[in-house]
Amino acid sequence: MTTAQTTELDVQPTPLALLLLGREADPRSERGVECPGDLPSPSDPDLVERARAAKEKLGDKVFVLGHHYQRDEVIQFADVTGDSFKLARDAAARPEAEYIVFCGVHFMAESADILTSDDQKVVLPDLAAGCSMADMATAEQVAECWDVLTEAGIAEQVVPVSYMNSSADIKAFTGKHGGTICTSSNAQRALEWAFEQGEPHSTKVLFLPDQHLGRNTAVRDLGMSLEDCVLYNPHKPNGGLTAEQLRAAKMILWRGHCSVHGRFSLESVRDVRERIPGVNVLVHPECKNEVVAAADYVGSTEYIIKALEAAPAGSKWAIGTELNLVRRLANRFAPEGKEIVFLDKTVCFCSTMNRIDLPHLVWTLESLAEGNLVNRIEVDKETEAFAKLALERMLALP
Repeated sequence: MTTAQTTELDVQPTPLALLLLGREADPRSERGVECPGDLPSPSDPDLVERARAAKEKLGDKVFVLGHHYQRDEVIQFADVTGDSFKLARDAAARPEAEYIVFCGVHFMAESADILTSDDQKVVLPDLAAGCSMADMATAEQVAECWDVLTEAGIAEQVVPVSYMNSSADIKAFTGKHGGTICTSSNAQRALEWAFEQGEPHSTKVLFLPDQHLGRNTAVRDLGMSLEDCVLYNPHKPNGGLTAEQLRAAKMILWRGHCSVHGRFSLESVRDVRERIPGVNVLVHPECKNEVVAAADYVGSTEYIIKALEAAPAGSKWAIGTELNLVRRLANRFAPEGKEIVFLDKTVCFCSTMNRIDLPHLVWTLESLAEGNLVNRIEVDKETEAFAKLALERMLALP
């Protein structure tokens, strides 16, 4: 035996590991990880041709969805691009496609499976492509939260509203408890609907899992105050809140966030205004409240794209969202003289979204072309039924 085989190592988890495991907090900010530099190029120069050949062989049997945050090398093979909900609906509108290959993350593929027929098979090229925000709210944690609300005597007054960026389990919980799903585009209408479900002055909303979208919508769009919102921390007893705080609140925000959008700071906004005079700051509502308050424009991914499409030639824009999209938009509108930059000086890709790379996509398409079903995402029937109920409530919103 070697020394390495016989020696027992005393390995202690690092502070970063504890933070990722949810056992510690960053007292300074929610800045996510540092990701300087460019993404590596595909390892095999023949991958593009192999992807084309496999997709051509599959023909109408395959429908490839590409989220806006995907790499260009993957997006080029997407039949449609868009945000998570748009893509799930696009998949449902293609019943002739036997295989739905979702180039996105796990919760998106779950939503596609919920909305498509039983005959269609949803595939995620890399099963490790999750979402840190969605993972911040588990079914067990949310069930425990509901028990806390019940003990506080307010559960019957609470309507859950869950962001699309949540697991099928959380969507099912929402449907089962009379709530609805929302996107960053319709969060205001979803909250208005929720508050209309009970008594005007006693109804409360439990907003899952992104605290920033919930807070920004409540304060910016519904005119609430920050004091109307409390933050439920699933890692603390009773969420770190007293029964009195829960009873007094209108918005009970889950302690979750996007690791990319959460990195933008007020300093980022101030710095870009100093560096680029006359710049328009446009951010996603998943950013922190002080960033949203300091921005010129706030909106969903689709809003950001449309705003830049309508922007005058020669205008300058700093965008607070995922870098792949910002870079793609910068290249697209450069011929029109529009200057588009990333809001933060340190670039950061969505690390989980970028797990879907060209090698994984090629492996998936070639496997399907050979008749081998891989990496299927399948939601169980009970979860699907309640999750679909919550999604249908959203679709019924005016």
